[in-house]
Amino acid sequence: MKPMPRIITDNNTLYSQYDTLQAGDIIAVRMRLKVGEEHLLLDLEQRGIKIIPSATAQLASRSKAYQARIFSQYMPPCTTVIYSANDLLTTILQYQQEAIGQVVLKQDRKNGGLGIHLFSSIEEVFNLTISNSQIYPFVLQPYLPECRDIRAIFLGDYMEAYERDNPNSFRNNLHCGGLARPHALSPQQKSFCQSVMTRGSFPYAHIDLIIDKQGKHWLSEINLRGGLRGAQIKGAAYQKTVSSIHQHLITTQQT
Repeated sequence: MKPMPRIITDNNTLYSQYDTLQAGDIIAVRMRLKVGEEHLLLDLEQRGIKIIPSATAQLASRSKAYQARIFSQYMPPCTTVIYSANDLLTTILQYQQEAIGQVVLKQDRKNGGLGIHLFSSIEEVFNLTISNSQIYPFVLQPYLPECRDIRAIFLGDYMEAYERDNPNSFRNNLHCGGLARPHALSPQQKSFCQSVMTRGSFPYAHIDLIIDKQGKHWLSEINLRGGLRGAQIKGAAYQKTVSSIHQHLITTQQT
């Protein structure tokens, strides 16, 4: 008789049983990974172990560089990932040809606005990297002034959105002093977010949108989890909803 699959819902159990997991077992937890351990996601998938949320969603939530690679079609034009000085030199030529002035640099694993930097030109970025090779990889994109910053939360049937604004800084993150007010997503914005989630196999997500004065929208970032300071849903209800989604996915995987 085929053994019943194990269902792992916490990191301590996951790592204590890691080597004995078998095809068909289910991990339903956001994995606690050290920097450089992301290859474990590949190992688990190769062994036929089912991961909830998906390995793609978990990796994208950890890496802005990975996001910019797999969601490039949804991000502002000329958004690129810089892995080396050669990549940066190539991008310098591209940005100069496009007459791009101010640029935004996003550090790969920083959140809450702490890894977002504004430069007056891409040459300033090049000067920075000459003396700081540890900054690679990073995401580089043109700075889009006078754009609105929208945070949308999708949790199963639950959805809400709010605009973040900081009149004193280009960083609109609430952690950096931004203020929040409710925002009603248009049908196009909602469909856009759902397409992004489908592309990244996100069962739920916090999605940041950039919207320009003409109403054009792009993806800024996506994560499985983000701050709830400006959200209507709060901690206990949020966690209950996430747990419900996990349980539904576990049931689906077992059938």
